[in-house]
Amino acid sequence: MTWYLSFTSVEFFFCLFFLVLYGGYLYRIKHIAHQFNQKANALWVKAILRTVYGGLLLVALLGPSFGAMTKEIKTNGKDVYLAVDLSESMNAPDVSPDRLDKVKLELLEFIKNTNADRIGLIGFTSEAFVISPLTFDQSALELFIQSLQTDLAPADAAHLGPALSLALQKFQESETSRETERSKVLVIFSDGETFGENPQEAARALQEKGVRIYTVGVGTYAGGKIPLGRGFKKDPDGNTVLTKLEPAALQQVALQTNGLYFEVNQTISEVPRLVSAINAVKSEVRETRVMEVASNKYLYPLLAAFFLIALDVLRTVQVLRI
Repeated sequence: MTWYLSFTSVEFFFCLFFLVLYGGYLYRIKHIAHQFNQKANALWVKAILRTVYGGLLLVALLGPSFGAMTKEIKTNGKDVYLAVDLSESMNAPDVSPDRLDKVKLELLEFIKNTNADRIGLIGFTSEAFVISPLTFDQSALELFIQSLQTDLAPADAAHLGPALSLALQKFQESETSRETERSKVLVIFSDGETFGENPQEAARALQEKGVRIYTVGVGTYAGGKIPLGRGFKKDPDGNTVLTKLEPAALQQVALQTNGLYFEVNQTISEVPRLVSAINAVKSEVRETRVMEVASNKYLYPLLAAFFLIALDVLRTVQVLRI
């Protein structure tokens, strides 16, 4: 059995909250019963019932998945890797609520509206790593996007070269001899600040493999401070660091591969234009695939919980006789 969602500290907190409150309620009733020289044993019937349907609701929320169901997917031969800058400057709040959170919201809209059949996710700073390989599973990809944080990567300035090289490697690995050429697209979300090395050579390698790069500059030209602890990041001289959108490298990489550059800031978002541009990349419907996926059985524990809740409401138990 697998689970659609994992048991996190949020679920743990609510379980603990329920136990503390309901435990206090049970203690109070037992204390009152003791004052009247009664045992209030009937109280445990309700307690067990409510614990059971509370547990069933939690199980339904986590989404137990077992067995198999088939899902028909039309593939169009278009693969997209999304590369997201995870450097500390992406925490700057010059784009509300901050640059990275804004990117996450835009990515969720992007995957809903793009016509790509496989999408992967890469994170990068001075190093690049795959967060999700190319996948048809949009729900899983949404979870990976929501988990993006700057502390997932080394706290270094962003370098575009490692992200480009990793994307090239993954596109090459996804090719098989049985498939005709697939359209390949790389989309980079970054504030463009401090890439360090010249990324032209890596971009040229992608261009030779037919990969088109689209870049999205996130931030404002006025810039913003980088939150750090209870204050803001400072340079070695004690001055507060101001991070600004620097689009030059992003524009250069996009131009080199016949792609386009877009911006996301406090007032505008050009991601809809990005989606339109990628959807316009030539592709053809290749085949219809039938995939086996784990079937989410959340409905069964949910229905059982509703039945027990109805029983709890309709069935009264006399706890004390006064």
